[in-house]
Amino acid sequence: MRVRLVVTFVVVALISAVTATALAYRDARTAVLQRTQNAAVNDLRERVGVVAADVDLPPDERTLARFASKVSEGIGARIVVVRYQDLSATSDTLAETEGRITAELRAAVRAGSGARFQRVEWRGEPYLVVGLPVTYADGDRRTSGLEVFAITALRAERDDTAALLDSVRAGIVPVVVLAAVLALLAAGTVLRPVRKLGRATRELATGDLGSRVAVRGHDELADLARTFNETADALQASDAELRAQEAKARRFVADVSHELRTPLAAMTMVATVLEEDADQLPPDAARAARTVGAETARLSRLVDDLMEISRFDAKAVRLNASVTDLADTVRASLALRGWTDRVTAELREGVRAVVDRRRVDVIVANLVGNALRHGAPPVTVTLAVDDGGEWVVLEVADHGPGLAPEARERVFDRFYKADAARTRSTDTGDRADSGDSGDSGGQGSGLGMAIALENARLRGGTIEVGQQPLGGAVFTLRLPLRTGEEGE
Repeated sequence: MRVRLVVTFVVVALISAVTATALAYRDARTAVLQRTQNAAVNDLRERVGVVAADVDLPPDERTLARFASKVSEGIGARIVVVRYQDLSATSDTLAETEGRITAELRAAVRAGSGARFQRVEWRGEPYLVVGLPVTYADGDRRTSGLEVFAITALRAERDDTAALLDSVRAGIVPVVVLAAVLALLAAGTVLRPVRKLGRATRELATGDLGSRVAVRGHDELADLARTFNETADALQASDAELRAQEAKARRFVADVSHELRTPLAAMTMVATVLEEDADQLPPDAARAARTVGAETARLSRLVDDLMEISRFDAKAVRLNASVTDLADTVRASLALRGWTDRVTAELREGVRAVVDRRRVDVIVANLVGNALRHGAPPVTVTLAVDDGGEWVVLEVADHGPGLAPEARERVFDRFYKADAARTRSTDTGDRADSGDSGDSGGQGSGLGMAIALENARLRGGTIEVGQQPLGGAVFTLRLPLRTGEEGE
């Protein structure tokens, strides 16, 4: 913007200077030539009036020569040409006049309608030629046949106007430089508050809601700065209110989850006893006992997930990282849940990284459990290292129907379930849940994938979801491959 403003100032100044120069040159040239022209016509008319009274008509060549000389002496020794019919005489017998007195001017003077003049260029030099018919005296306006022409050099006038043009042209450079300096000063004055406003806007965009702009003056920029400050105040107040409400909601979830753990422990104990004795109960009572046990276990997992999410929100999660063999960790996670026979594992041996073994187990449990519940066999777990040797890549793929595009965009959202119409007790093979740990056979809490992603991010990694060419979803975990003996 500074460059555009300076260029605009300079262009306007240059156009103004050139226009003023052109107008000044035109007016000065016209005034100089007009003055010279009027003086030449008046001088010739007056001198001819004085000298013509002593000329006898018809004149001979000697009379014409004497007449031309007297007229030339009276008007500043200009070249004078006198014509009478076929006779012609010149005040300067050595001067060449044919090229300077045009046929057009001669015809106009011969018409006898008063003094006529014409500016001509001869041999690169400008001349003013004035022609005048000599009339009879005593009020007789008839022409006598005498024609007088005076040739005046315009070299001095040309040099004067050229000097004027050079002086005006030389003044353009200072004008343009001054315009550029003024433009820089104006740009600094105008753009300084704009830059401050831009800086404050960027700070506000990066999360500094306390960023403000000093308001000076009462112009449009001051109004803009005032509006920005008002907007920032409103945004800061709204952000503070939202943060307060979010903190209250997190505390509520954490408190509820914590308070539910005690009664859930008792319920789990009773449900376990009922499930153990279910075979001795009537069929309906046995079915009810098993349902109570399954739902109690699911509620217990939900409370655990809520507690885990609450710890992430409260920034209370800490890594217990150490150098870990990832292939052994994945195999242990599958074996712990009895998934070894249901999952095909292709694990690269010797891949060691600084990770929290428990959190890697949670991620594997959620990804594989989700594939087993909602995908179709075979489920494949692949562990490798990327080509750059900087990232560990763990892929969990199934051969089910996969995820719709809109579901892939939201699969890591909390409590998101791709098919909300499914009941918890059915398993049609459609992918309906964002996943949670374990393999309950029904819908999970919708927090499993969110927890898995939070655990990956905690170690500087990420989880991506995609679609296999032949069908089925594939979840890809990427963790930085850092080795060392000390954890973070």
